[in-house]
Amino acid sequence: MAVLQMQRVSICAMKKNRKAVLERVQALGLMEVGDILEDDAGFAHMDTANARISFEKAAAQADRALELLDSYAPEKKSLFASLEGKTLVDAEVMREAASRKEALQRTATKIQALDKQIAEKKAEIVKLENSIESLVPWMSLDIPMNLAKTKTTAVILGTMPGAVAAEDVYRMLAEAAPDVDKVDVSVVSAGKDQSCMVVCCMGRDAEGVENVLRAHGFARPSQVWPKTPAEVKEDLSAEIAKHTDEMEAARSEIVSLADNRGDLRILADYYRVRADKYQVLGTLPQSERTFFISGYVPTRQVGRLEKALKDYDCVIDVEELKEDEEAPVLLQNNKFASSGEGILESFGLPHKGEIDPTMLMTVFYVFLFGMMLSDAAYGAIMAVACGWALLKFPRMGEGMKKSLQLFFWCGLSTLVWGVLFGGYFGDVVNVVSRTFFGHEVGAPALWFAPLDDPMRLLVYSLAIGVVHLFVGFGIKGYLSLRDKKYMDFLCDTVLWYLLLVGLLLMLIPSSIFASIIQMTIVFPPVLNFLAKAMAIVGAVGILLMSGRANKNFALRIALGAYDLYNISGWLSDVLSYSRLLALGLATGVIAQVINQMASMFGGGVVGAILFAVIFVIGHALNMAINMLGAYVHTNRLQYVEFFGKFYEGGGRAFAPFKENTKYTSIKEEL
Repeated sequence: MAVLQMQRVSICAMKKNRKAVLERVQALGLMEVGDILEDDAGFAHMDTANARISFEKAAAQADRALELLDSYAPEKKSLFASLEGKTLVDAEVMREAASRKEALQRTATKIQALDKQIAEKKAEIVKLENSIESLVPWMSLDIPMNLAKTKTTAVILGTMPGAVAAEDVYRMLAEAAPDVDKVDVSVVSAGKDQSCMVVCCMGRDAEGVENVLRAHGFARPSQVWPKTPAEVKEDLSAEIAKHTDEMEAARSEIVSLADNRGDLRILADYYRVRADKYQVLGTLPQSERTFFISGYVPTRQVGRLEKALKDYDCVIDVEELKEDEEAPVLLQNNKFASSGEGILESFGLPHKGEIDPTMLMTVFYVFLFGMMLSDAAYGAIMAVACGWALLKFPRMGEGMKKSLQLFFWCGLSTLVWGVLFGGYFGDVVNVVSRTFFGHEVGAPALWFAPLDDPMRLLVYSLAIGVVHLFVGFGIKGYLSLRDKKYMDFLCDTVLWYLLLVGLLLMLIPSSIFASIIQMTIVFPPVLNFLAKAMAIVGAVGILLMSGRANKNFALRIALGAYDLYNISGWLSDVLSYSRLLALGLATGVIAQVINQMASMFGGGVVGAILFAVIFVIGHALNMAINMLGAYVHTNRLQYVEFFGKFYEGGGRAFAPFKENTKYTSIKEEL
């Protein structure tokens, strides 16, 4: 439960060792390289833009080649491949692959060239198929389509819109060109959209005949060939077959290159790491013989960094942070608390002066999640599934690992709450025993059944909410004491505690509270008097002291009254915890409805089969929906109610200069 202390570390080393020092710092991944010098006048900066861009381009080329391999030759992956994490490789393997980078780059280029060739062949095939489709109406034509004339006659090929018969064409020509007397019209095909025809006439009449036809929508074909349509189709089909064979050959060649997949992944990561190194290299001030690196390093890792660089001619300067300097944030928590770091990071890391609330937040998170889901069977499934995945795939990504660890603990919490509330797939024990064995037995609740006593669960939910809010408010008081702001602690924490505790003690023996819990609680007169006194002292103190920074007394009272009005916000926050009741009941009610639906078919073999089907599907959906609901609403209680009392966030995550790989993890050399 801590934010690791940072120190600024500056390194001055000989320029001849620049490559080795940078690679060592990058391999360690301990330093976030930041502003180097406040005034680096007189120092040069190496222009690394072109080299960095070339490395990024090479990495992108390898990535693209891998995508194509996945497309043409997919790897056989297990259902849980996403949990396996990056492949661990030795640094020597990385160096060996780097020594073959030119050959591997040629392989990547070849894969992309083959893919381009396949794409071009596909486009050509589509073009040829369209040409064949355009020939279909002309298939009965027995002359070459490019035949335009003979010695004395003209041949006119074309189409007219709609279904047109030869008689219609003769009539058009008779009406518009009566002097033309020698015309032969052959309709090759006719359909509702267009008609294809061949018109033969004397050469001297060709222009006049075509003009008449054009007036009625006649158009020549967009493509003509020196062969008959049937012969052209045969040629085009042969060309399609040729392109198809070439595509298959290119595809087979790509598949044959799939053995290079592992090396290409290493190559992509190699260039990615090099690009990062050259990006940092371009920011370093350099003299004729030396260069400088400066950045943030966790205090506990400074010694490790110094030890790693002791073999180089380095001067390492370690200095404490300035008072107004806000360092990047790196959290340090135990295995349980670290599982909740992802939840905290989603809201915001602590900024300077704030504490790391991960431990307390995770405790409440697990507690509240289990209470919302509250079914022992669901909790057992969650815990077993997450525990199995964590043990089976130890190299999964850090974010995924933290999430599964969190849901493992939430599963255990749900299991405990389910036992307390008597929920095991709802009331499946009762339903199965009654339906299939004729004698009802049940699994009694270790504490109480919420469906039988919902008001009791509501009271406990609100009480848990009060504790949750008071802890958050207490952290605010602790921060005031830590920063020696004693007046803030007294006025902004103690007075509010007096008011809130006093009001709670006044509420408990009231008739309103008695009607809710169905019992009357009587306090001694002294405690009743003390409760009223605490509430009055707290209210008066808030009224007088909330606006203490303002010297105008009237304005101070107004600000105090406004702050005192915030008691309604506390009431709203407490009522928000009624969602513990709502989600807990929803899980149980839906589970019972599923069990009742499954038992509708009675006993026997058929009934048992249908029961099993409905049971599995129904409870799988119920578990998924209510897990999502518990996750969302638990986040809401942490972010709005709990963090709202003391936490702002907004810190910047520690981003060390390290080997940011995509496919592999490089084993550190000892």
